[in-house]
Amino acid sequence: MLPQRSDALILALVGLSTLSVVALAVVQGRRPPPRLEGKAPPPSVSLPGLDGAARPLPKGKVTLVDFWATWCEPCRVSMPRVQQIWKKYQGAGLELYSVDTDDDTPDRDPSVREFLIKNSLSFPVVLDDGSASKAFSVANLPTMVLLDKRGKVIWTDVGSLTRSREKDLVATIEKALK
Repeated sequence: MLPQRSDALILALVGLSTLSVVALAVVQGRRPPPRLEGKAPPPSVSLPGLDGAARPLPKGKVTLVDFWATWCEPCRVSMPRVQQIWKKYQGAGLELYSVDTDDDTPDRDPSVREFLIKNSLSFPVVLDDGSASKAFSVANLPTMVLLDKRGKVIWTDVGSLTRSREKDLVATIEKALK
């Protein structure tokens, strides 16, 4: 009878552990993202572009900073909308600082290029070494941050860019560009 009891005990412990992990995941998922509105990012954010040249975070311009990764499905959903917004407002002065957060591997650059081509995305991309994600307290992807001309955070979003959040973003961009 002892082996049956120990099997039951092990099964109960595994079940309890699994339940604890699921509960923790639910609690973590419901935690609100950090509020960045009103904060200014550090002025030293500069990352390499796909061409290898350093690309500093634009200053004195309304800038949409978009953190994403090639493996991130919600990012893939948002990126065509981000591209449309960028194309529409680029001429009016909107800058896009599109930040790839994939791991720094030898095939990162070609993988990102292939991803952009496959998804018909033409905006410029910088490769994060972790410094930009840290500066903006990015914990989840995608994360978007809109900066006004003074570099102050005026809008943030975490997760797929929904139609209603897109309308909110566009309204904030239009107000900031005036």
